[in-house]
Amino acid sequence: QEHVQTLGPRNRRRIHVVNLDPAAEHFRYDVAFDIRELISVDDVMEELQLGPNGSLVYCMEYLLENMDWLQDHLDSYDDDEYLIIDCPGQIELYTHIPVMNKIIDQMRMWGYGESMVSVFVVDATFVTDPAKFISGSLLALSAMIAMQLPHVNVLSKCDLVEEASMDRVLEMESAIQLWDMLGDHSSESASLQPYNHLVPATNNSTTAAATNNDNKAQISAQQRARKWSRLTESICSLLDDYSMVGFVPLNINDEDSITHVLATVDHATQYGEDLEVRGADYDDDVGEES
Repeated sequence: QEHVQTLGPRNRRRIHVVNLDPAAEHFRYDVAFDIRELISVDDVMEELQLGPNGSLVYCMEYLLENMDWLQDHLDSYDDDEYLIIDCPGQIELYTHIPVMNKIIDQMRMWGYGESMVSVFVVDATFVTDPAKFISGSLLALSAMIAMQLPHVNVLSKCDLVEEASMDRVLEMESAIQLWDMLGDHSSESASLQPYNHLVPATNNSTTAAATNNDNKAQISAQQRARKWSRLTESICSLLDDYSMVGFVPLNINDEDSITHVLATVDHATQYGEDLEVRGADYDDDVGEES
């Protein structure tokens, strides 16, 4: 909302933020309308004695049963207004429990299909952990397939990561290269690192039987480590074969970075192609040129 005010008149737009996360607590920006006006996780937990996850699922299913509430709000905006809908981040709502898919299907039936794009946000600090980053990439692919919308992946909080580290990750041509760069998998000790806690400590007073058990535990850990490494390489190959997962870096302290993300999303939705030039925009352009 703040950034678009700095743009030129041709790119300026009226942006409204919508909250569809019933577990949200507070916002640092204005919210146009909020699902918590309809139902909230806190209310469900108190009245139905459900846990946080169960309450969240209940809230989203309740929204599905009351979609007229959402339609009334959406229909109150003009075609040239821009809505950013903040959705719950729990991945199971998109994969295991297809609640969000049903909401999107309903919005398509209302005629919003061609103007929607899904934006999947991954914490940029994950780039320092190869397993987390590859896991995030796989989740991004899963969400893209499940939602069946034009899709943009964003690396947020780039201001918290060293620029050199971020550049190295973004310059990688494949997930396999990223995996090799971020972790040393050539040594046996590196491949065992995730499983070190499975190997019991030994001391000089152990008996032969205990030593034998330790050796078996070591061998078992090695086998699991190799399986873990092969699984990770297979996931990387899946990401590379389809070449469908890429990330746009976002640094909220950099206006150019925000502009780039906005332009990427605009390109995915073809935003602005069918909009008519407003008189105020034309007058502003003439004033700037003169």
